[in-house]
Amino acid sequence: MIRAGLRIMLALFYALAGWQHIANPDPFLTIMPKQVPWPEAVVFWTGIAELLGATGLLQPFSTPLRKAGGIGLALYAVCVWPANINHFAMDMARPDGGLGLAYHVPRMIAQPVLIWLALWVGDVTDWPLRRRRSQLS
Repeated sequence: MIRAGLRIMLALFYALAGWQHIANPDPFLTIMPKQVPWPEAVVFWTGIAELLGATGLLQPFSTPLRKAGGIGLALYAVCVWPANINHFAMDMARPDGGLGLAYHVPRMIAQPVLIWLALWVGDVTDWPLRRRRSQLS
């Protein structure tokens, strides 16, 4: 029950984020590391990736598509981590301290949690919460 609820919440989170990437790319472009080529295209396609991953997670039963959604969103979270680190560095270098450590530190801690959560709710892993196996008598 908890896994299903978190799966729906994570799918809704990524669906909203994906829509935001496409509908309003400017905030995402401002935190993009300068080394990334074609930033507008990258932001657009990351939005598509989030929407596809969310769709995969919303499959009603554990299917290869749900697992692909979980793996895809976990990989996505790994790939956008440099943009989050770049945002942290740029924001903290502002004279006013930007959003501050109270925003950025939890965001950095949340990234590995989001990676694990995508894999867990996508039925890719049970770690560290092992499912009980039925005993065959």
